[in-house]
Amino acid sequence: MTAARVAARIVLPLIGAGIGIVLLFLLYGDLDLDRLLDALASARPGWLVVLAATILGEQLLRAWKWRQILFDRKPVTVRRLFGAIMAGYAAGALVPLGISPLVRSWLVARLEGLSVACVLVTAMIERFVDGVVFALFAFAAASVAPAAVAGLGRGLAMAGGINLVIFGGILWLLFRSRATLGWDASWPSRALDAIASRGGKPLAELRAGLREGIVWPRAALRQIGIVALSAAMKFAAASHLIWAGLALGIGLSLMDGILVMVIAGIAMILGRLIRVPGGFVIGAGFALNSVGTPDATALAMILLVSVFSIVLTLTLGFGFLSRTGLDLRAAARETAPGSET
Repeated sequence: MTAARVAARIVLPLIGAGIGIVLLFLLYGDLDLDRLLDALASARPGWLVVLAATILGEQLLRAWKWRQILFDRKPVTVRRLFGAIMAGYAAGALVPLGISPLVRSWLVARLEGLSVACVLVTAMIERFVDGVVFALFAFAAASVAPAAVAGLGRGLAMAGGINLVIFGGILWLLFRSRATLGWDASWPSRALDAIASRGGKPLAELRAGLREGIVWPRAALRQIGIVALSAAMKFAAASHLIWAGLALGIGLSLMDGILVMVIAGIAMILGRLIRVPGGFVIGAGFALNSVGTPDATALAMILLVSVFSIVLTLTLGFGFLSRTGLDLRAAARETAPGSET
């Protein structure tokens, strides 16, 4: 194993884990464990039901949004897309290597007779639209950031601007390149064909699949619906900690929820980039602290959201897989480069 691979697989994750532990200690080093347990024990079941419903509702909105993007290619049912999304999250929870989009795309492709590359591109478009809408929420969060936290508003505005440029730019380049992929002599086509020639059967029609997947609905209502559903998802995500707070007797405003959602989202993205685990816990904890939530209650709220998300994801995700009869090991075999099966 080369030094670069050792650094990528061992050294960087260890450094990231160390940074994560330090940040968690700074946030919760003086936490009163008894208060945390008391807070969890006092949670009101009614608000927990609302929390669970909202977590599922957010993913139903994602499935509905994905359906709008796929519609002109094939009108897949919301139920099937929802199941594939949950199965992808379940696989990602067990194997945290960013495989969720690939798994959900493979499942939909197998069940609907589509190319994996085609479905994967539509899933990427759905996520890129989310990135643009997230940028708008970051600007809103910047306007209500607590003045006591120096530089927070400017930082959120900058993060929003970076998101807007990156994801908006990717979408523009993606649709701009669609025609180019139809020309055999273009450099993107030659590059993709070279990759496909080395990848075996799973990549045999890579370029055609990618070109087929760069799709946007012709109907204006579906186009508007994609953006509106993405915004609705962000409001649903912002409400998760609001419901968890109400379960514990803490009232957060909608703008507080948006602020926490944005900071936690940015922390998760940065955590993945620099290999720091626990990005959501760190980001949400910092944000809840900035709006005056006691440490023990804040951590209890974060744990409730995390546990409900994981349990619902694993239960519904693997339930969907059991009904379809598909095996995630088959996904690994059929999408692995060099496979000839």
